[in-house]
Formats: sequence, structure tokens, C-alpha cells
Amino acid sequence: MTTEQQAPTGAERRSRLRQYQVTLLERMQAAKAGTGNAGRELGVLLGGRRCLLDLTQVGEIVPFQSVTAVPLSQDWYRGLSNIRGNLVGVVDLARYMGEAGTQPGPDSRLVTFATHLGFNVAILAGRVLGLRNLDEMVEEAPADSGQAAWGGQQFKDREGQQWTRLDLGELVHDARFLQIGL
Repeated sequence: MTTEQQAPTGAERRSRLRQYQVTLLERMQAAKAGTGNAGRELGVLLGGRRCLLDLTQVGEIVPFQSVTAVPLSQDWYRGLSNIRGNLVGVVDLARYMGEAGTQPGPDSRLVTFATHLGFNVAILAGRVLGLRNLDEMVEEAPADSGQAAWGGQQFKDREGQQWTRLDLGELVHDARFLQIGL
């Protein structure tokens, strides 16, 4: 096996991951500034569901870290985590949507809400799937006509994969979402 064919070392993998995160952050900042990324959404895996998040509603993406449970809270409210010195509520949105919860793993990330939404909250994502272009997807009628306004848009990509577009701005006004206590 030549040097070019050998598997990357741990340091090379970390360097590639850092570069990917830097590129993703630059694209998110460009989208927030309204330059160059019209129709781009952040793809995440919540439980087994592929979801799209508007980049202007996302704060940052950090690796999963310890979460302290909060007694007498809903099962979808995972607890509190310290992200850069700020206590942030962590929500398992898959469980909130009535599905099996997201199991934390090495690819898990916490996706924080943008500060302009006014909530110190992060979503537990099983994996970040990168940026997706809505212009390359076909919008479909929702399977459930009673779907909440914050999660009612359905799309199908070129590979035939189903995506649910989530509106975090609408989610923070959902009465059930605001009630974490039992």
C-alpha cells in the first residue's frame, strides 16, 4: 500500500473535521448575512428522521457533551449543558415529535438556537448531514394534515430521501415546547 492509499491518522481525521467545521461555520455566517447561500439549509439526523434547519435560526454546532438531567421534566427534555460558559437546555426533538429518541454517540452534536430567537436551547442531533439546497428538492404534501406549523414542510431530494423542514422560530411559540415540567 502506498502512502496515498493508507488510512488517515487520527491527527489527519481531526484536521479534516476541523476544516469541515470551519467551512460549515463560514457558510452559516454567509447565510445569516444574506450572501451566497440562498435556499441552503442545515441537514441533521434527529432520531431516524432527516431534518432541515434554516441557517438563520441556528446558533452554533458543538460536539455532544455531558448533560445534567432536570428532575420532574418531560422525557424529551434531556437537561442542561454548559456550552462556552452558558447553561443551555438540551432537547431531544425526535422524542418531542413522538419518535424514538436520539441516542448520543461519537457523531452526535448539539445545535443551538440563534440568539435572536430568545431561547438558550440546543437540539440533540444524532449527526450533522451538512448543507442541503432546497432548490434541488421537491416539496411534497405533508403526510399528516394535522402537522404542527413548525414541522409541516416535507421535501424529497434527488436520491428519494424524505426531509422535514423545521422552523425553530415557530417551535419556540409552541405551548407544549414551552412546558418542560411534568
